[in-house]
Amino acid sequence: MSGKIRLSKSSLSNAEKEAVLAVLDKEFLGMGEEVMAFEQEIQNYLQTTMDIVCVNTGTSALHLALNALDIGEGDEVIVPSLTYVASFAAISATGATAVACEVNPKTLFIDAKDVASKITPNTKAIMPVHYASNSQGIEEIYTLAKQYNLRVIEDAAQAFGSKRGEKLVGQEGDIICFSFDGIKNITSGEGGAILSHDKVFIQRVQDGRLLGVHKDTQKRYSGQRSWDFNVEHQGFRYHMSNIMAAIGREQLKRIDSFRQKRQHIAKTYIASLSSVAQITFLEFDFEMVLPHIFVIKAEKRDELREYLLANDIECGIHYKPNHLLTLYKTSYDLPLTQEIYEQILTLPCHNDLTQKQQLRVIEVIKEFYGK
Repeated sequence: MSGKIRLSKSSLSNAEKEAVLAVLDKEFLGMGEEVMAFEQEIQNYLQTTMDIVCVNTGTSALHLALNALDIGEGDEVIVPSLTYVASFAAISATGATAVACEVNPKTLFIDAKDVASKITPNTKAIMPVHYASNSQGIEEIYTLAKQYNLRVIEDAAQAFGSKRGEKLVGQEGDIICFSFDGIKNITSGEGGAILSHDKVFIQRVQDGRLLGVHKDTQKRYSGQRSWDFNVEHQGFRYHMSNIMAAIGREQLKRIDSFRQKRQHIAKTYIASLSSVAQITFLEFDFEMVLPHIFVIKAEKRDELREYLLANDIECGIHYKPNHLLTLYKTSYDLPLTQEIYEQILTLPCHNDLTQKQQLRVIEVIKEFYGK
């Protein structure tokens, strides 16, 4: 079969292209009415009363959230080691220390017992990562946070459109951060969002995305900017542009079809590969989870990966644990995370993956294991 099968990709239609051209025609490319509209439409989609602040990346969302809580040098934030380095980078950018911990081996969500063992007087927040779009186990984290008076910053970068119980992720919680980068469940090219009910926090975030300029958001939404202003807190140039928001608005209209496709891909992998004893699936409910990535645990993982690549099938490893990286190396081991890291493999999962391509992926995996 010719042609490489991609691990992930953006799925764009003419509607997104036309929306960008419309912004270009207006010649107001920065943060303005498109961003305001995107925030309102996200709020409507999630059916939430939480305030929403759109920014330029998911990493910026995490950094701004931490910054708005005045988390910095001497403080600690507990976070699973098995996550993209962005989670750790956002914490270290504030001067705080990222405290790496284990995950639940069945879901790869942060392990509440290990979190509890790592709480110290310096702990200011817990950052649970919605690994592969799943947040099963979040209730235990909120229970711990309440017990120890900690803030919860949900790294929900992968989880937009996923459900938690009967509600969508982002409908309620302390602080939720989404990503809208090129290969997420919806994209705005790059982009992210921060959600919270905390009005004081949200004002800090709104100011922080615009270099700390106090209440500049309201001016930008009306096509103006502040000339006589004050800055009380450190800010950054993290705002979302109208171009990005225009893409995101069109993507949001397509999320139901994206959910149907991605969930169908996940269910097809499970139905077709369940007979392969060397493969274990994460314990997700794919009626609830809208999968950004589809991850398996595989025996002879490295050999399987090379075999897939040799057959023009891209695959990935999400992620190299952060406690193994030089900058974030720990003085303690995380044996469970290390064991999981040696088993996990990410299979192609995106909106443009054809049935023929997915069946090819399944065929090659079975071929490798002699099935």
